[in-house]
Amino acid sequence: MATSDKENERRLAPDVQEEDREYDITLRPQRFDEFIGQSKIKENLGVYVQAAKKRKGPLDHVLLCGPPGLGKTTLAMILGHEMGVNISMAAGPAIEHKGQLAALLTKLGQGDLLFIDEIHRLTAVVEENLYTAVEDFRIDIVQGDGPYATTLQLPLRPFTLVGATTRTGLLTSPMLSRFGIVERLDYYPSDELAKIVKRSARLLEITIANDAALEIARRSRGTPRITNRLLRRARDFAEVLGDGRIDLEMASRALERLDVDHAGLDQMDRRFLTTIIQHYKGGPVGIDTLAAALSEPRDTLEDVYEPYLLQQGFLARTARGRVATERAYRHLEIPLPTGRQGTLF
Repeated sequence: MATSDKENERRLAPDVQEEDREYDITLRPQRFDEFIGQSKIKENLGVYVQAAKKRKGPLDHVLLCGPPGLGKTTLAMILGHEMGVNISMAAGPAIEHKGQLAALLTKLGQGDLLFIDEIHRLTAVVEENLYTAVEDFRIDIVQGDGPYATTLQLPLRPFTLVGATTRTGLLTSPMLSRFGIVERLDYYPSDELAKIVKRSARLLEITIANDAALEIARRSRGTPRITNRLLRRARDFAEVLGDGRIDLEMASRALERLDVDHAGLDQMDRRFLTTIIQHYKGGPVGIDTLAAALSEPRDTLEDVYEPYLLQQGFLARTARGRVATERAYRHLEIPLPTGRQGTLF
């Protein structure tokens, strides 16, 4: 039986990132009424879209904030679809100089959307050139050098800038003030994620039981992107180890094989907390020290792992560094250190 399990694991081992990207596109809602969750944000954006269409003008500039995987890119695409305009997409780090920015802006039509993901990672020069573009709908291009330099003002068609960021605090005040609409997405409750599981299963033609959908939702860290990934992996296990149908037993078995526990923590999350507890006596410990100990970039720890651990009360930030909370000790079944019970959060 052990040999059979190893053979099955090899069948499931190939890199699935390209497949995941394809399915992400397939599963994306196209309209507000298809988008599950974030009700208040969705309703507000719907009002702004209707108002802009009545005025027959472009939508005001929009900033979408929140942890990765909550639907910022999907909402941007929905805005373009609902407005009936084209949307151009770019990543902040990919726009290296103002010539690339000018190329993006000049091809925009009347009322089109320019979506910039991770907008906080724009270089200072590009960001400064973006100010006049979003306010005055023009971009200044300098030609020549020294005393022969001249400035060419290139007019732009009125457009909408939609920015997405996982770290609002890294946006400069001038950039932040230029967005007329700022919305922050939060983690999803399990009941809404269960609806996403059922919708995705229907689109992928997967048979899944209601209790299995809820179990996958509970372990998805409040994030739709993770929900869809776990559903696809559970489908793989169901097709190879079962009859293709995902019931509660199969869902639980798949999630255990993926090292996702009942709180949604994966192997890296548990390693993060265990390192603080066992190597640094529960903290406090600096994020750079943790990054070195875990061999992970600091940004990855801050953007991917910490937000959920903080929100769920497994981790606390202090002026001196990160601290594992009492809940983290209980979850990992590690005894609380003597004399520290009153100091843990």
